[in-house]
Amino acid sequence: MSDTSLLFSSIAEIGALYRSGQLSPLELTRQCLARVEQLNPTLNAFITVTAEPALAEAAQAERELRAGHDRGPLHGIPIALKDLIDTAGVLTTCASRILKDHIPAQDALLVTRLRQAGAVSLGKTNLAEFAMGIAHPDYKQVNNPWDPSRTAGASSGGSAAAVAAGMCFAAVGTDTGGSIRIPASYCGVAGLKPTSGLVSAEGVFPLSWSLDHVGPLARSSADAAWLLGGLTGRVFQTPASLKGRRFGVIQRGAAEPEVAAVFEAACRTLEDAGAKLEEIEIPELELADAALFNVLLPEAATIHARWMATQPEDYAPMTRTQLELGFALPGVLYLRAQQFRRRLTGHFLAALKRVDALISPSVPFVAPAEDPMFTGEEGGQEGHFSVPHNLTGLPALSVNVGLSSGGLPVGLQLITRPYSDAFCLSLGSALEAELTV
Repeated sequence: MSDTSLLFSSIAEIGALYRSGQLSPLELTRQCLARVEQLNPTLNAFITVTAEPALAEAAQAERELRAGHDRGPLHGIPIALKDLIDTAGVLTTCASRILKDHIPAQDALLVTRLRQAGAVSLGKTNLAEFAMGIAHPDYKQVNNPWDPSRTAGASSGGSAAAVAAGMCFAAVGTDTGGSIRIPASYCGVAGLKPTSGLVSAEGVFPLSWSLDHVGPLARSSADAAWLLGGLTGRVFQTPASLKGRRFGVIQRGAAEPEVAAVFEAACRTLEDAGAKLEEIEIPELELADAALFNVLLPEAATIHARWMATQPEDYAPMTRTQLELGFALPGVLYLRAQQFRRRLTGHFLAALKRVDALISPSVPFVAPAEDPMFTGEEGGQEGHFSVPHNLTGLPALSVNVGLSSGGLPVGLQLITRPYSDAFCLSLGSALEAELTV
């Protein structure tokens, strides 16, 4: 197996090589770090690379596995962490000048869990400033491995690009309005926004405390399930068949033609595999975009009030503009938006009584040249398919279902009932298997 093909193997395949003695965690970690050194100048996926600690963790994993101490499927697997997740003794910047020298004293809870699972952290990935959708000039945009003249997506673009480029096998991202699923779609990987609260956000810098989700990005739904297991201490590998499954298609007509064509082909693949598809209308869904902004912006402004008062010039200009909008938004709009969330959740739960899962495109278009400002027109379009599921908290998974006519990835989004994350991932895995036949 060549070095490059090894770096694009599945987590299960790597684990088998480890346990048979054909590959060592230390050897693989060195290859990943070499890949980061080679590609990061172009992709800008990592802010901080922790090479020496990673090699030490890999060496420990190697010793443990040889001694028969097996921590599970993530043992010795190189991963990456979005740079708003606290890591003890390691720079955690949130891609902002404000925290450029910030070194946390302790790990986020999810980092502790990943260490216990034996994962090897290669470092901290780049993101939009404070996850607000705009790259700070000091850190710059993450570029897409499929076409470096385009964005990898915000705000978890560094995590998506690192996985897609073979720098690591999985990465942790956060999602407040689509920030796992949008980069996953642009970069051709799997990205899950789990059920709200399933993954602890303790030690993760918030954007909007009632909308934030933490979840996995990986090259397949199966690998995303392994990482989700490490993040939660649970097992999420559940096989599924598409035969006889019922899917409700929502928001079908809102995608650009090249995305719509790939999505329709994926729908035909589902039907060919024995699934049943039907159109479903979700009441009041057209109000979701405005509701998300009316919740997110005031919560973000509250979080940043101290720094906005003392050092507003350190924010990227468009980040500062979005925070100012949060201060100006009337409280009654925030409260109405929170009331709307309950109604919208009820509408989705009613629809999910009729079908096993809902599907839509992940993003209306392929990766653009630059990350749009999420409060602008293009930014609103970008999150049109992903936003509702932050409001409801339902699990939502983006899987790659093909390439556009221009050779760029297109994602399909799967939405299932609360706490059915394993089922959601298993449907994604089953669809991926059909598409690779």
